[in-house]
Amino acid sequence: MPSVLPLGDPAPADGLLDAQAAVGAAERPFSLYIHVPYCTVRCGYCDFNTYTATELGGGASQAEYAGTALGELDFAAGVLERSGLPAREVSTVFFGGGTPTLLDAAELGGLLGRARELWGLAEGAEVTTEANPETVSPESLARLAEAGFTRVSFGMQSAVPHVLKVLDRVHRPERVPQVVEWARAAGLNVSLDLIYGTPGESLADWERSLDAALACEPDHLSAYALIIEDGTKLAAQIRRGEVPDVDDDDHADKYEHAEARLSAGGLQWYEVSNWARTADQECRHNLAYWRGSDWWGIGPGAHSHVGGVRWWNVKHPRAYAQRLATGVSPAAGKEVLDDGARYVEDVLLRVRLAEGLPTATLRAEGRAAVAGLIADGLIDAKAAFAGSVRLSLRGRLLADAVVRRLLPD
Repeated sequence: MPSVLPLGDPAPADGLLDAQAAVGAAERPFSLYIHVPYCTVRCGYCDFNTYTATELGGGASQAEYAGTALGELDFAAGVLERSGLPAREVSTVFFGGGTPTLLDAAELGGLLGRARELWGLAEGAEVTTEANPETVSPESLARLAEAGFTRVSFGMQSAVPHVLKVLDRVHRPERVPQVVEWARAAGLNVSLDLIYGTPGESLADWERSLDAALACEPDHLSAYALIIEDGTKLAAQIRRGEVPDVDDDDHADKYEHAEARLSAGGLQWYEVSNWARTADQECRHNLAYWRGSDWWGIGPGAHSHVGGVRWWNVKHPRAYAQRLATGVSPAAGKEVLDDGARYVEDVLLRVRLAEGLPTATLRAEGRAAVAGLIADGLIDAKAAFAGSVRLSLRGRLLADAVVRRLLPD
């Protein structure tokens, strides 16, 4: 969740949603995202809306946060009801950050419990928390499982100490297999997050990280190319020449290595940056984003989307807490997507999925581009002839270029 908020229209103080949000809502899944904006150390590459646990006070401290987030859960339930949305159980819940597991397991369980009281959880609901490997124990993971969590996503990033050091990650590589074992013992599904293309990371380093991750036998793995964001510590280090810049060709080589090793290890890609051992272990919460479902984002800077109405909360935890304390919506701005904007987003997101984008949903200019994309080896010919735009391996490396051809100006 990037820290820079978009421009948009003013959000109403009462939080009520535009009428279009309720249209067809009964047929759409509903999810919750809960942002916990605290970290022990702010990583040098991170552009997310996060704060170290000790730098905030005055109603915005880590110790007070769970109570504030409970307030937005209650506020959300009231807004959805007053806006005419039908009652819907929650299909997925995702606690992200920051480092959600800096909160006590009882606090995380309390937030999940309140969501269950307000909406109910659908049968088989997926409930995930992100976690830094150094912030969990066998006891805390067992308590999360008892509270109803089904999945934990560990920020592994790398198995190589010098790469972790450049990223300012504080965990030890040997900690990862240990916490995976603890999570398994608690009955939780396990996902691992990796980052490739860190300055100074060799291909051998990346292969070592892939092998270490596969040795843990995760149910799910995400691998993201490092992006250097303006204003971060790492961007400043690169600008000063202290570390080398990232390289697109290096990213491509490492992605191809990831695909080869992960597929050989029993993990299949289902989205450009995500692999799962079986379809049941794909991240259903992220699929809700990519398929344009409804979700409410709890927390400072969190984004929400319901029926083509999108809004985002104020960034600073103190301003967020103050608004909720006075009964005012924490939303900083909103936008109502028209048919054109929703079409663009649908193509942009769904083309990244292995299931493919149905050719029939494309407008004429998009359909006209399909033959050229096949000829250039960017989409799978067999899938295209069956009526779906499905990225080839080369197309996954050039996904943005595929989208530009499907959505010409």
